[in-house]
Amino acid sequence: MDRLISLHATLFDSLERHASGLIPLLARFVFAATLLVYFWKSAMTKLGDGVFGFLSPSTGAYAQIFPKAFEAVGYNASELSVFHWAVVVAGTWAEFLLPLLIVVGFLTRLSALGMIGFVVVQSLTDLYGHGGIAHAETLGAWFDRVPDAVILDQRLFWIFTLSVLVIKGAGALSLDRMLGRQVLGSAQTV
Repeated sequence: MDRLISLHATLFDSLERHASGLIPLLARFVFAATLLVYFWKSAMTKLGDGVFGFLSPSTGAYAQIFPKAFEAVGYNASELSVFHWAVVVAGTWAEFLLPLLIVVGFLTRLSALGMIGFVVVQSLTDLYGHGGIAHAETLGAWFDRVPDAVILDQRLFWIFTLSVLVIKGAGALSLDRMLGRQVLGSAQTV
């Protein structure tokens, strides 16, 4: 039994040492494969018309992000405050930029932390702004036999994947790694 435990420790200690950059790389791949297009398509629905659509959000953007406030002003975006406009514009930009930064591995820890905040706000808006809290199947429950609830189950996986990136960084094949090596190399020659 001691031999088996020793063999197990030797094999997996070596694997952990040599593949430590693989876990965050795989987390970035999983994010790209499952969530990148989801967030970009969502952001596209928030853009207004024309070249400056990224500065003049669509009415759908206000309906998605501030459903109750938008309804309260009779679905007239001009009746909302500058605060509402700024949040919608910033949220739209975040939905484009943060996923891109994660996929290319640039400022990955900060981008993943930003995405965690985004997912939390998105989930709260879905529950309270859009009324999902009234539907048990939308909220879901942990430790039940149903693994596909939109909020508690799916978003937990999203946040876990992003947490790996916050803790471990971008991993191998990332701009963070490449730029970090250049900065370290430059600092050593000075």
